Amino acid sequence: MRQAIAGLMTRANRDIPHYYLSTTVDMAAAMGWLLEHNRRNPVGERLLPAALLLKAAALAATEVPEFNGFWTDDHFTAGEGVHLGVAVSLRGGGLVAPALHHADTLALPQLMSALKDLVTRARTGRLRASEVSDATITVTNLGDQGVETVFGVIHPPQVALVGFGRVVDRPCAVEGLLGVRPVITATLSADHRATDGAVGARYLTAVTRLLQNPEQL
Repeated sequence: MRQAIAGLMTRANRDIPHYYLSTTVDMAAAMGWLLEHNRRNPVGERLLPAALLLKAAALAATEVPEFNGFWTDDHFTAGEGVHLGVAVSLRGGGLVAPALHHADTLALPQLMSALKDLVTRARTGRLRASEVSDATITVTNLGDQGVETVFGVIHPPQVALVGFGRVVDRPCAVEGLLGVRPVITATLSADHRATDGAVGARYLTAVTRLLQNPEQL
């Protein structure tokens, strides 16, 4: 496992000219919406913040499709659907990033259920071949490990990786008043052969807008 990861990441760092962007997202609306949703639904249908983050990343990829696809034969090829790779740490060590197929079309409860199933099967060695090979853009979320910011390495031949850290309470100014708000750092690692920073900024702006309007997810 470590040899496979080492080979892939060495290739990624050698061959892909990465650029990196980050932004801080006010999560007050998202966390309030999530609290209300979980209050109204039984335990089995409750959502974790990860569901909102993944859905926002997937929908943003439909708005800025330059990040949803592959760099092969010296040109970009768009993916057929948003197949969101989800980085999963394995209990015995190592990492896999299987795909949630058509993640942008899944309602949040469906996405939450699919995510739980995917993580369970990844950690028990029961992934399907298509889940291992089909991801068009990958998300890594280390918030549950206490990490606030993560800049990932792109999984070739994909052209982007989205990172989310932990939701933390921070003092910030809102409409001229200082208060404490829950915020999260969203990052983008992107392939400079396929896009430039201005396109990356559009993607993170879309992620921010979606998380600040959770009813759109």
